[in-house]
Amino acid sequence: MKKKSEKGEKNQEEIFDDSLRPKKMGQFLGQEKIKEKLEIFIRATQKRKESLDHLLFYGPPGLGKTTLAHLVAHELGVNIRVTSGPAIERSGDLASILTNLKEGDILFIDEVHRLNKPVEEALYPAMEDFCLDIILGKGPSARTVRLELPKFTIVAATTRIGLLSSPMRDRFGAIFRMEFYEDKELAQIINRSARILKVPPIESQICFQLAGRARGTPRIANRILKRIRDFAQIKGKGVIDEKILGEALAILEIDSLGLDKTDRDLLTALCLDHRGGPVGASTLAASISEDVGTMEDVLEPYLMKRGLLRRTPKGRMATKKAFSHLGIPLPKDTKQTSLF
Repeated sequence: MKKKSEKGEKNQEEIFDDSLRPKKMGQFLGQEKIKEKLEIFIRATQKRKESLDHLLFYGPPGLGKTTLAHLVAHELGVNIRVTSGPAIERSGDLASILTNLKEGDILFIDEVHRLNKPVEEALYPAMEDFCLDIILGKGPSARTVRLELPKFTIVAATTRIGLLSSPMRDRFGAIFRMEFYEDKELAQIINRSARILKVPPIESQICFQLAGRARGTPRIANRILKRIRDFAQIKGKGVIDEKILGEALAILEIDSLGLDKTDRDLLTALCLDHRGGPVGASTLAASISEDVGTMEDVLEPYLMKRGLLRRTPKGRMATKKAFSHLGIPLPKDTKQTSLF
């Protein structure tokens, strides 16, 4: 049996994910303010016949940063080269990528905050002056050669903009913060994805129930839809109805607010083990055997959006709503309860 381990080869799940991505800006649902600004920037650039300013998208994973980068390239009618911060290990790797770009092309760098320092510093003149300084040789005989680059655009994405250095951040002409999606937008995305995946028509109330459990994130909405489609094919007749939805969500351990087991473990530890807080991030992460970065970037933003958790100068605190959702009585400590 042939092994599928060649670099760049995609599995079936990744192919499905690509098929669900919008191919035109008009098909991209949500992020209306960002789309409006991008449309103005793109039209002005085309009118002046110049390259687009460097763009930076930031926000939690799964909100469409990569998709928007591809759509910008499509709207401009240029090629896009995709890479990531950890993939560019040396300045030579960066030089190889940049010298192969053509006039107006887009270089998309995902997780740009993970670029190492020498690569980041080599990128500064490339972004500002469209040139690249390369050192040839070593020791006393070393010399610097400046390569002229075509005028290109860097579109970067990051989930942790706080880790991006100020010199790097200041070189982007426009910075966009990706917002969580509303349930109405997610319901439309689920409807569209269902058609692409050839799922039988789903009733609107079921779409809204799925949307309410998608944590405001299209990627999660599509992932839940695909898993429930599996349940419908095996335990039903392929149709996603109330019964199939209830059984699937119970097995997937996704509750009415879209919280999964990890979310509930975090809130339970905070409410029971730490009496609602305040407690430090590392202590809370250790109590559920989770990485601090994952807790801060993946779990906490949605819990705060739902009003279940608060970040305070003294540490993390559970809200009254968190105790109520978990069915845990509020601590009787009057000092603690006065904080809710």
